[in-house]
Amino acid sequence: MNSKNRFLLLLCGLLSTVAGFAQTQTVLDGAYVREHNPTRKVISYPYLREADVMWARRIWQVIDLKQKINHPLYFPTEVIENRKSLFEVIRIGLMEQGSITAYGLGPTQDDDEFRYPLGQTELDSMMNPVVIRYRENLETGEKEEVRSVEQVKSSDVIAYKLKEDWIFDKQRSERYVRIIGIAPVVIKYAESGEVKGTKDLFWLYYPECRYVFNNYDVFNSHNNGQQMTFDQLFQMRMFQGYVVKEDNNYNRAIDTYAKGIDALMESERIKNDLFIMEHDLWHF
Repeated sequence: MNSKNRFLLLLCGLLSTVAGFAQTQTVLDGAYVREHNPTRKVISYPYLREADVMWARRIWQVIDLKQKINHPLYFPTEVIENRKSLFEVIRIGLMEQGSITAYGLGPTQDDDEFRYPLGQTELDSMMNPVVIRYRENLETGEKEEVRSVEQVKSSDVIAYKLKEDWIFDKQRSERYVRIIGIAPVVIKYAESGEVKGTKDLFWLYYPECRYVFNNYDVFNSHNNGQQMTFDQLFQMRMFQGYVVKEDNNYNRAIDTYAKGIDALMESERIKNDLFIMEHDLWHF
């Protein structure tokens, strides 16, 4: 085969490849063209005066992503068209848009009062931490330390912690639940690679997150044609959580004074007290 024929053959291959790409781009993956990509406006909370707050209680809840009702916040673990997990939406708001501020946990590693805003360098190191692993050296038979930078993935987030204010407004005779903060929870490992428990990654101020959450849809298992946003999911309380702390005189969490079944019963007691409070307000 001479050089001219080889050139023509190569040219035909390139043209067929380009045609294949063009054909792929024109394929409609669905029954209709998705043209509605709105920039939704956040519905503002009703104005609340301090004088109208007849009753208030602050609680902290944990949303366990292993529970089936909470799966829309966890899946998909890999980004697909028109669908993202909540952590991927948070990553976009933090790293790409810069529209969300992350707050560190402070020197005590348990501060949730939004007092330590993270700079870009700190945030980069937190989202892409150095992971220490150990592997066996084939020559010496001893374990050697291997350090690598690994991005925190959606599948690494096992829960979300919510900081909420439960309020009764006597002006409107209405009970509100205002989410103040949200924190992704990941597994904490020892240097040996063993699991040591869980840790809050950072805290986000929820009223600021609403502007990002309101423009990403959550999967609707009942009707794919009518999706809701992450903000709507939280506002409609379409998740299941358990109480880990309520505002108290000692500022202590449940796990500091109750363990096992006792901690579970204490969590249920707090939730039951909130239910009884609301029920008694409407009891005639």
